[in-house]
Amino acid sequence: MSKGKVVLAYSGGLDTSCILVWLKEQGYDVITYLANIGQDEDFEAARKKAESLGAKKVFIEDLRTEFVEDFIWPAVQANAVYEDRYLLGTAVARPCIARRQVEIARREGAQYVSHGATGKGNDQIRFELTCYALYPEVKIIAPWRIPEFYNRFRGRTDLMEYAREHGIPVPVTPRAPWSMDANLMHISYESGILENPKSRAPADLYLMTKNPEDSPNVQDVLEIEFKKGVPVKVTNMNDGISKNTALDVFSYLNEIGGKHGVGRIDIVENRFIGMKSRGIYETPGGTVLLKAHLDIETFTMDKEVRRIKQGLGIKFSELVYNGFWYSPECDFVRHCIAKSQENVEGKVQLSVLKGQVYILGRESPKSLYNEELVSMDVQGDYDPCDASGFIRINAVRLAFALKP
Repeated sequence: MSKGKVVLAYSGGLDTSCILVWLKEQGYDVITYLANIGQDEDFEAARKKAESLGAKKVFIEDLRTEFVEDFIWPAVQANAVYEDRYLLGTAVARPCIARRQVEIARREGAQYVSHGATGKGNDQIRFELTCYALYPEVKIIAPWRIPEFYNRFRGRTDLMEYAREHGIPVPVTPRAPWSMDANLMHISYESGILENPKSRAPADLYLMTKNPEDSPNVQDVLEIEFKKGVPVKVTNMNDGISKNTALDVFSYLNEIGGKHGVGRIDIVENRFIGMKSRGIYETPGGTVLLKAHLDIETFTMDKEVRRIKQGLGIKFSELVYNGFWYSPECDFVRHCIAKSQENVEGKVQLSVLKGQVYILGRESPKSLYNEELVSMDVQGDYDPCDASGFIRINAVRLAFALKP
């Protein structure tokens, strides 16, 4: 007798294929769900594999456009960077994936969801907090936290043996000696030989970006147009190519950024679960957009509003990294950030070359820049004498604060 339906977040790889068969062994009816968020994947092969392994239903969902519009764009508006360096490509993707998993579970009457995230990482938290927020009564099966499972499968060798025993196709190509996660926003690399933080990444690790040394010697000059803090159009000033849909804009910025080796970082970060980990990331389009958005935002946003918004951006980044996209506090922060972006409108011109993004200029109908006021050659309405009192007032505190 079936224990019930479970929707498994499925990749088609060794781990989740073994989990599919293991869940069947435990008596569950397994529905597999694979999200297309821009990774290089043979989705039809994954479908056939899941069906051959006994999945009751197979869902392959193209989430690329909603990933960009509903998740990447709010991160761009926030200038979201975790611990000053990480652009959150994996963290932003998880609530997108889990949201559709929950929708499928509700629609199919499944009371369980399952995933292949490990018991040490951030992803288990991100997936499950989203599921509980959107489907509070759901029950979660996390095999890598179940002693019966992780004591049985202590490594890849055990999984391979289990796969052979159960007719699960085993990868014929050697596995890279590191773990990789890819989506439209980035590729991340960790674990394996990368666990030694002193070891340099092999030259053949990077898949999304060229080595800046090998990238073109001729710059690409781009113009990115923003409305409400969101890019609505990108034009290559070299050849006139233009893109104006969310998915096309972001994909094209990935292409140009990757071509010039933009967006590589190698960092040690603090996981929410309490340990440090070494991660290598490629985020070409996201890096170009961060530079461009910062520029147009400063050009169009009031100084004090931006000071508050900077703090909100840091808070947003921490919430997203820790898995709280669907929380009252993150909802509030997103609304505040969106409000701050109402006048962030205009065009930024930039060049991309040899791993770098160079801002060239900007224009906006909402600009707060007053050329006459700031000019060294025109006095305008500004009276320099006023600065004397301004300075003396600010110096009052210093005279007392620094007394010996």
